[in-house]
Amino acid sequence: MAARKQYPLRIDPEVWAAVERWAADEMRSANGQVEWILRDALRRSGRLPKRGEKRGDHGA
Repeated sequence: MAARKQYPLRIDPEVWAAVERWAADEMRSANGQVEWILRDALRRSGRLPKRGEKRGDHGA
């Protein structure tokens, strides 16, 4: 597994509280929930390569 990138996130406290509640409902950490939300948005927009597909090799 590749090393994980750390990134400081400045976020509105109300939004963070909603993420924490959602994460608790899904039995995830808040960090895991943020990553899930980002991956889902990237997948839906076609910007996340499928597993096994190299970067820059997504249908071009």
